[in-house]
Amino acid sequence: MSILAIVISLLLLMFLAYRGISVLLLAPLMACLAVLLSGDMAFLLPIYTDTFMRALGNYVIQFFPLFLLGALFGQLMADSGAAQSIANGIVKKLGTHHVVLTVVMACAVLTYGGVSLFVVAFAIYPISRELFRSANVPKRLIPASIALGSFTFTMTALPGTPAIQNAIPIPYFETNSFAAPGLGIIAGLIMLGLGTFYLQSRVNKAASKGEGYGHHTEREVTTGEDDTPTAQMPLSLALIPLVMVIGLNALFTYGVFPAMDLSFISDAFENVSPSGQTGLWAILIALLSASAWLIITRWKHWQDLKATVNQGCLGSLLPIFNTASEVGYGAVIASLAGFAIIRDTVLSASPGNPLISEALAMSVLAGITGSSSGGLSIALETLGSEYLAMAQEAGIDPELMHRVATLAAGGMDTLPHSGAVITLLAICGLTHRQSYANVAIVTIALPVVALISVITLGTLFGSF
Repeated sequence: MSILAIVISLLLLMFLAYRGISVLLLAPLMACLAVLLSGDMAFLLPIYTDTFMRALGNYVIQFFPLFLLGALFGQLMADSGAAQSIANGIVKKLGTHHVVLTVVMACAVLTYGGVSLFVVAFAIYPISRELFRSANVPKRLIPASIALGSFTFTMTALPGTPAIQNAIPIPYFETNSFAAPGLGIIAGLIMLGLGTFYLQSRVNKAASKGEGYGHHTEREVTTGEDDTPTAQMPLSLALIPLVMVIGLNALFTYGVFPAMDLSFISDAFENVSPSGQTGLWAILIALLSASAWLIITRWKHWQDLKATVNQGCLGSLLPIFNTASEVGYGAVIASLAGFAIIRDTVLSASPGNPLISEALAMSVLAGITGSSSGGLSIALETLGSEYLAMAQEAGIDPELMHRVATLAAGGMDTLPHSGAVITLLAICGLTHRQSYANVAIVTIALPVVALISVITLGTLFGSF
C-alpha cells in the first residue's frame, strides 16, 4: 500500500505541475497525500513540520547563496547590456548563414559564463526571431536551438560550469565543479555536435519542402519589468565577467584552496568539512567577484542599479524554494516504508556497476519532477551516501559519480510538463505541438546518448 501511495502522489505531482500549479503548494500537499494513503495519518503533522520542513530548510541553507549570486549575476549581465553585446557579437561573427549554430553558441557562451538560462532565453529570442526570419528558417526550430545551447552541455557536461546542477553533487561526493573534466568535454561535444547536426538537418529538410519562417503573430515578450533598452557594452568588456566566473572558479579550485591548510575550519565548525565545501566556495567567490566587477566598471552606465540588484535577488527566491520544496517532498517519500523497497530495487539495478543504478535514479526523479535540479537533489538527499559507499567499494572515482549524476539529471528533465520547457515555449510564442518534438530530441535523446557514452568510457577507463 505504501508503494502504491508513493506512485499515486508522484503521478499527481507530475500531472498537476504540468497543469501549472505551483510546486510550492503541490510538494507538501502530495507529500501529505502519500502519508495519508500509506496509513500513517497519526504522523501527518510531525512529518510535515519536521521531516518536510527540515529537509527544505537544510537545502536552502546549503544552496541559497549559489541561487542568490547566480540570479544576481544574470540580472547584472542582462541590465548592463553585456548579455546583448555578446549575443550581437556572435551573430556578427557567424552571420545568418548558420542561424542554428549562431543561436546555439550565443546561448552556450552566456550560460557557461553563469547567466541564468531564463535570462538567456529572454535575451536571445528576439535575436533568434530576426535571424530565422531573415534566413527564412522555420520559427518552430527556435525553441530547440535555444534549448540546445542553454539546457544541455553547458548545464551538465562542461567542466567548471557554475550551473546549480553541477554544484549540487559537490557536498555529497566531496568533489568540485570540474569533476571528470575529460569525460565532461566528450559529453559536451556529443551533445553540441549531434544536436547541431540534427537541427541543421531539420533546416535542410524544411528548405527542400519549401517551408519557410511561417506566418506568426509576433508579440513582444518581456520579463514583466522595465524593458527600457540598456546601454550597449563593448564586446571585449562584456566577455570579461564570463571569463572571470570560469577562471576564478578554476583558480580557487585547483590553486588557492589546495594550497591552504583548512583544518582550522573543522576545529571551529564541527559540522563543516572543507573538502566537501571548497567546490561550492570557489563558485561563490567567482560569481561574487564577477558581479562586483560589473557593478564597479559600469558604475556610470546603470539606469537603476538598485532596481537591478533587487530584481536579481528577488529572482532567486522562487527557484530555490521550488527546488527545496521538491527536496522536502523527497524526504517525506524516503521516510515511508514502501520507499525501502524502491530504494533497494534501484540500488540493485546493476550490482556490478553503480554508475548505471545512479543514472537510472537521477533520470527517473528528474523526469517525475520535471526539474534536473529537483530530481538530482531528491536522489542525492535520499541515496547520496549509499552511492558514495558503492563507488568506494567498487573503486570508482567520486568525480565520475558526480559527472554521471549531473548528466543523468539533465536528460529526462525536459519532459512535456517541465517548467523550463513550458517557459521557453511561452517566450517563443509557440506550442508543444509545433516545437516540442525537436526540443525533446536535443534535450532528452542526445543527452542520453552522451550519458551512455560517459558511463561506457568511465567503466572502461575510469575518470579523466
